[in-house]
Amino acid sequence: MRTILIAGASRGLGRALAEEYLARGWHVVATVRDPAALRDAPPGALEVHTLDTTDWAGVDALARRLEGRRLDLLFVNAGIADDKRPIGAVEPEVFTRLMLTNALAPLRLVERLVPLVPREGTVAVMSSGLGSVAGNGSGGWEAYRMSKAALNTGLKSLAIRRAAEGRTYIAAAPGWVRTDMGGEGAALSVAQSIPRVAEMLEVRQGTGGVAFVNYDGQELPW
Repeated sequence: MRTILIAGASRGLGRALAEEYLARGWHVVATVRDPAALRDAPPGALEVHTLDTTDWAGVDALARRLEGRRLDLLFVNAGIADDKRPIGAVEPEVFTRLMLTNALAPLRLVERLVPLVPREGTVAVMSSGLGSVAGNGSGGWEAYRMSKAALNTGLKSLAIRRAAEGRTYIAAAPGWVRTDMGGEGAALSVAQSIPRVAEMLEVRQGTGGVAFVNYDGQELPW
């Protein structure tokens, strides 16, 4: 039985990921802010830990609890969105919270837990097509774009620094999905996105290096 740790599995894409991997027969280690969040999850090998990814002491405590374990896939999903205001209208505290939650906290969690991922394992973060600098042809969502671009840059740098260890690193873009974050007007349902994200990660397993990949398997420009 393979093991995945999903950080940020309370709702939306993170919860859907947990349910997808339970259905695939994996052991799922899920972190949530509210311990009751997965109480009605489908049956399977589910292990739940309470964690706020921006709580450094909590991250360190989780790493100690998991010491000696093997994670075939580490997937950091936790993140937040902002509104569509131009960057000049975004308050400093809002921008700081976005960068902390969407960029620094996921990468710090990866750095702390990556020793549990074997050479043939995969480290993934939930990015967004909006994080592509080269692919930005529409503008908008400026603060959010900046946070996901920072996440991508940080993951790529971390992967290069640790390249000799052999793992595969993926910045995964789920597409524009109908969730609380994506809104009702989004193009994809969760059921159209998440199984394909899982399939993409399966195909990429063991390939090594670092890539920015859409839910449909297509590589995206950084």
